[in-house]
Amino acid sequence: MAISEKNFKKLKQIVGADNITKTYEELFCYSYDASTCGYLPDAVVFPKTVKEVSEIVLLANCDKFFLIPRGAGSGMTGGSIATLGGVVVAMNRFNRIIEIDKNNFIAIVEPGVITNHLHQAVEKEGLFYPPDPASSTFSTIGGNLAECAGGPRAVKYGVTRDYVLGLEVVLPTGEIINTGVKTAKGVVGYDLTRLIVGSEGTLGIITKAILKLIPLPEAAMTMMVVFDEMETAAHAVSQILRRGYIPKTIEYMDNASIRCVEDYLKIGLPIEASALLLIEVDGKKDELTKLIEPLKILCEQLGAKETKIAKTKEETESLWKARKAVSPALFRYAPDKINEDIVVPKDKIPDMVHKIKELSSKTGLLMATFGHAGDGNIHCNIMLDKKDKEQVEKAKYALDEIFNYTLKLGGTISGEHGVGITKRDYISKEIGRDELNLMKRIKSLFDPKGILNPGKIFPV
Repeated sequence: MAISEKNFKKLKQIVGADNITKTYEELFCYSYDASTCGYLPDAVVFPKTVKEVSEIVLLANCDKFFLIPRGAGSGMTGGSIATLGGVVVAMNRFNRIIEIDKNNFIAIVEPGVITNHLHQAVEKEGLFYPPDPASSTFSTIGGNLAECAGGPRAVKYGVTRDYVLGLEVVLPTGEIINTGVKTAKGVVGYDLTRLIVGSEGTLGIITKAILKLIPLPEAAMTMMVVFDEMETAAHAVSQILRRGYIPKTIEYMDNASIRCVEDYLKIGLPIEASALLLIEVDGKKDELTKLIEPLKILCEQLGAKETKIAKTKEETESLWKARKAVSPALFRYAPDKINEDIVVPKDKIPDMVHKIKELSSKTGLLMATFGHAGDGNIHCNIMLDKKDKEQVEKAKYALDEIFNYTLKLGGTISGEHGVGITKRDYISKEIGRDELNLMKRIKSLFDPKGILNPGKIFPV
């Protein structure tokens, strides 16, 4: 539903003339996210206070035009774009870290805070906020909450929802509600906090979050492990976890990823390797060697071609720079990609990797994989040229097969990217009819007029 000139003027009165726009050049900047899908909104509004957000929502609910909450636009599934038109509610101005409570290990923040800025702020106080999506240097807390972001540390520390104690939320009907607690425990009533986290901006607009912090580990140590076969590397990951080791991270890159990043960064990665693991442990400084040495020995016993423990901060940073550069660097192979974040049970990683290799061979499309091997989260990138209809059809076939096999192994089709629009047509593969209908009824209860982030999650 497009916004009328009358409502545009009313929005301008709410936020001020400098905090709303409908010029084409500025609208274009808010028409896409990292999914590369693009839809032009009718306007973009930049509220500053929860009262302004509430007034915006009340107006939209009364006059029935769509609202699309947006953080940094770094989402991978089209969750923050105006697929049906409407007004993008950009939360950039909600950028305050309101409080860091060192005594009670909590932080109170607004949704526009850059994730890495929160990391830096709490670490100065000797505290730790573990969720660390690859986009942490530019993604926002609000976007992380909307998608329940994960990251490399999830194997040991969990994901975003595990660190959210409470929220301030503007409902699609305009009410301002507060969910959850500031305490370590709280079981009064339904857990609305966990319902809203991961709801992709369809149930409310988050304006404040109470986040749990933990003590900052003294130090960390990183090891690169090189394998001649991807299946051997995947088996090593499975064995590490099966034997009771819980590193801070276990990340992996396949050969296509290694080659592409080395060509991009020129940092000396082993381009002949079929797979590379990055294993990091953390804890007290004098215990790190005792933690990482058994992992080094185990990897060598399981067939590692090379193991190398980073000796300096610079070596460690170089390794992590390589891992975080994989996704953008892959565009050297093809102009387009389909980026999926499937998750399988940890002991099924070798099976999933083998299946992806089979599909790559069968379709002739390069399929690069990397990701969070420690929790079974595999980022599978199908590289293609979307102008080539044959490649597009092959990619669709491969994607369908990947999702089917993922579910057959007992996994899920999305670990941290959400559903948005790119996976909504596949959701019924995983979620049953009765469960989907229940979710739709919850959406209708929160948003009876369907104004908030329409067209997301559920097939249209």
